[in-house]
This record gives sequence, structure tokens and C-alpha cells, in this order.
Amino acid sequence: MTKEILLNKIADKTAIVGVIGMGYVGLPLVLEFAQKGFEVVGFDVDEKKILMLNNGQSYIKHINSEKIKNVVDNKKFKATADFSFITSCDTIIICVPTPLDAHREPDMTYIIDTAKTVQKYLRKGQLITLESTTYPGTTEEILLPMFEKAPEVQAANIKIQTADRSSTSENSHFSEKEHARRSFSVGEDFFLAFSPEREDPNNPSYNTATIPKVVGGVTKSCVEIACALYNNVIIKTVPVSSPKVAEATKLLENIYRSINIALVNELKMVFNRMDIDIWEVIDAAKTKPFGFNAFYPGPGLGGHCIPIDPFYLTWKAREYEINTKFIELAGEINTYQPYYVVERAMEILNNKKKALKDSKVLILGMAYKKNVDDMRESPSLKLVEILRDKGAEVDYSDPYIPELPPTRKYQYDMKSVELTVENLKKYDLVLLSTNHDNFDYEVIAENASLILDTRNAFSGKYHGNNKIYKA
Repeated sequence: MTKEILLNKIADKTAIVGVIGMGYVGLPLVLEFAQKGFEVVGFDVDEKKILMLNNGQSYIKHINSEKIKNVVDNKKFKATADFSFITSCDTIIICVPTPLDAHREPDMTYIIDTAKTVQKYLRKGQLITLESTTYPGTTEEILLPMFEKAPEVQAANIKIQTADRSSTSENSHFSEKEHARRSFSVGEDFFLAFSPEREDPNNPSYNTATIPKVVGGVTKSCVEIACALYNNVIIKTVPVSSPKVAEATKLLENIYRSINIALVNELKMVFNRMDIDIWEVIDAAKTKPFGFNAFYPGPGLGGHCIPIDPFYLTWKAREYEINTKFIELAGEINTYQPYYVVERAMEILNNKKKALKDSKVLILGMAYKKNVDDMRESPSLKLVEILRDKGAEVDYSDPYIPELPPTRKYQYDMKSVELTVENLKKYDLVLLSTNHDNFDYEVIAENASLILDTRNAFSGKYHGNNKIYKA
């Protein structure tokens, strides 16, 4: 009966959807459900975000404020920091960060703390879906045991244990059965699934609604209900046999990219010694119509997925006494790239009879990829640290990031420099880290003293320019 009630609510869009985490994953989901007619509650601990959302304002560049304002005005969305509203939701989607700690091991704090909050307000008849990228087993090893002991179940168990103290052995045996009966049963009383996010901020070809969604439920009923929910807003759901398979799918996707990016990053360093342009090699190789997918080098990995997710599997694999050599080697190569870029900077400055120490360096782009304001794990942040450690004076310019906010690792007090002719001429080296489309590459090429290009942005007509180098 519980299952049918929830399926009917989803079908007629009377189900209230709760989304925990109003970031790059959670907010796009909110908009998709609200635009499709669902009432949505967005949860976050950041009061500033809550205020902006309820005023119809966006804090993410590629998400239009007008879309938020429309769903707020139509009373289809409200944001709150009051997590007691979880009880009023029929479905709860968890979209919280899963970073690595200082030892490059999974930091499960956000997932565990969120699960404790959900547990506190969980009621029968709810679907909980985890979207945060994590290691295989998280949903069933961490969330499931917690949700099976929801508050109303715990309260009932206290009464049973009190009765047990004065009961006979026969009555005690009955109490154990009663204890089991009163526990929340997954697939009957509540439903639990894992469905990995596949967001790619500001991708011109795909968005939340047009990217197929993998769904793995703890039981058949769980996956059925989760697919029914997502089918309202996603072009296609892809059900799999378990949450573990869904969790592993996300890791495979990002490990595949990490390893291939590491390959071209390594080849970039080798080919540079051979005086071969890796970008020209890739362009030639991708003319092959089969058996080759193009990946591109850069100053290091950025974003919340590729620099982090592979190490979740590395960590979990140790539990099974397996060393993930490919993953770890790729991680070493990709992590080394900012250091390689600085080595190239030292080399080309030295060729101009200039030391990196006391040189003025302007980094172009602090976002982890072009045309977004997303700084998560951006290699540009590491470049600032290394360059400063080497004694350079470092500034940056990024039209999407007017000043650097504090991050988990870095606390820089820096503001974006305007790219004027006068400003460009002040620097000994301009280091292109993020190739935003709205940089005026012609003005930069004409007025910068020396350019180190990590993204092949100065290609084509700039070929042969003796003050432009690649890294």
C-alpha cells in the first residue's frame, strides 16, 4: 500500500520533492522538478543562499535568475535551512559534497551528517535518493542501517526494552519479534536508491534533463519508485541491479577520463622534449573514425569529479587487498601538472634572462574550466600557491570570479585584474590557465611580454609567435 500511494503521488505530481544541497547539482534538479509542476523544497545550511533563492536570485553563473524567480513566484519552490520540513517531503534527494581529506581519503562527513538529519525526520512512505559521488557500498553500508532505525522506531524499541526488563523468557522472545517488526523495512516502509549526478556546468549540448540517469535501488520497489520520480524530469532512466552498480558506474566514468587525461598529459611532457606539439598530434589522431577518442592536456584537473572520484575507489579497493595501480599512477601524473607548468614558466623566463623569483605573473582564469564561475579543485589555485612559494608576485584575471572566495584549502585575498593594455604590459609572464571565450586573445598576444599557454588557446594565427609558449 505504501508503495502504491507514493507512486500515485509521483504520477499526479502531488509528491513534494525535497533536495538537500543547493549547489551545482541540487539547484538544477530543483528547477527541473519545479518547472515540471512538482512542489519542491530546497535545503541548505547556507543562510545567504537561502535568502537569495527565495528572492529569485541565482549565485551560479550559468543558472538564470529568471528561472528561479518563476518557480518561486509560482509557489513551486521554496528554500529553507529548517530541516524539519523533511517530514513533509515525499521524496528526498541528497546532493552534498564528497571531498577528500588531507590524506586523500574519502571525507564522508557531509553524507553522514545529512543522513543523521534525514534519520531524525524520516517517516514512512518516503523515497530517499543519494546523488553524491561515493565509493561502492555507501548507500547500503551507511544510509540503510541508519534509516532502518528512524526516530519513531527507536522510540518503540525503548518501550520494548523497558518491558523486557521484567518479562519472562517467553515474553522476552516475543519482544525480539516485536522489535524486528517495528523496524523500518526498506522497500516496504521507506525506499532507498542511489542515482549518480552527471552534471557538466554550462555544457552547450547537455543539461540535467537531457542526460540519461543511472538508478540503483536497494530493492525492486526502490528502483521502480526512483525511476518513476526521475522519469518526470529526465529524458531516460537506466535502472541497474543495485546501488553498488550505480555507485561504481559513476566512478568508472570519471576514472576513464582521469586515466586518459593523464595519458595525454604525460605525452605532452614527452613530446615537448622532442619538440612535437601534442595538440597537433591529437588533432591528427582524431581524424581516425574508430578506436580513438580525443582527450586534451591542461594545467591539472579541476571540478568536483575527476580529481576526487577515482580515489574513492582506490580507498575502497584496499579493503579487498587490491592496489589500483592505473588510478594511482594517473593521479600522480595529473597532480604533478601544476608543478610542470611552473617548471615551464621558469624555463621560458630563464631563456629571457629572467628569474621566476620577483617576476610578476598574471594567471588568466581561476575557474576550473572555461565560461563558468566554478572554482572547485581548480588547478589555478595550486598554481598561485606554487608560484608564490617560488617568490613570484601573482595576480589573476577572470571575468566570472571578481574576487577569490575562501575554499577548504586556500584563503587568498585576491581580486581580478582588468585586462587592459596598460595592465598586460606590467607583467613578466601571462599564464593562461583557463581559456574563457571572452578573453581578448588578440589584445593579450599583442601586449603581453611573454605568454605560457596551457590550453592551446593561442593557436592558428598565433602559430610561430616567438613570445608564446605551450605547457
